[in-house]
Amino acid sequence: METESLTLQGQHVRLEPLEEHHVDALVAAARQDPSLYRWSPVPQNRAEAAQYIATALAWRRAGSAVPFATIRTRDGEVVGSTRFWNLDRWSWPLGHPLHGKTDPDVCEIGYTWLARSAIRSAVNTEAKALMLTHAFEHWEVQSVCLHSDARNEASRTAMERIGARFEGVLRAHRLATDYTARDSARFAITRHEWPAVQQRLRQLLATR
Repeated sequence: METESLTLQGQHVRLEPLEEHHVDALVAAARQDPSLYRWSPVPQNRAEAAQYIATALAWRRAGSAVPFATIRTRDGEVVGSTRFWNLDRWSWPLGHPLHGKTDPDVCEIGYTWLARSAIRSAVNTEAKALMLTHAFEHWEVQSVCLHSDARNEASRTAMERIGARFEGVLRAHRLATDYTARDSARFAITRHEWPAVQQRLRQLLATR
């Protein structure tokens, strides 16, 4: 499975492998409006950005994540980051058509944040379309899940908008940005739901 070279290219956005040279650009993007990140782990200075990237790259080397820098194509500016993570490979039995499959069977899209200048643009919608297309059509996953701090209404609305289905709230699920036990709202898209979600994303992008 590709991890270090995967680039996803769209009309409005390019998702390129997150690397150490993105440190300053991530800091500049986050500094546009730090108030956006009350519920999201977003680096606010150079030291935090360096650690953020180091952790992402360690996960990539371990095969558990594929992190990206989010690049707006019209000006080449880094406007955030996102990643595939929680890549899970199932133990398909010997003789099953999927036995020996090396790509993930399920995954999560997360660690997604954008600079103020990219909010309410086509960037996030197209980024999700690119990632979901890769997951379902190249990796042939069974499902993709997304989680949000249950208090983050904007994030939850964005997930519903693209057609992800709300599955419930996971209590005390993860460490929150305020260092409390976070309740997470879980959304997911299954491979059977993907065609309808794909059509929904195309309709959303057509209005941009």
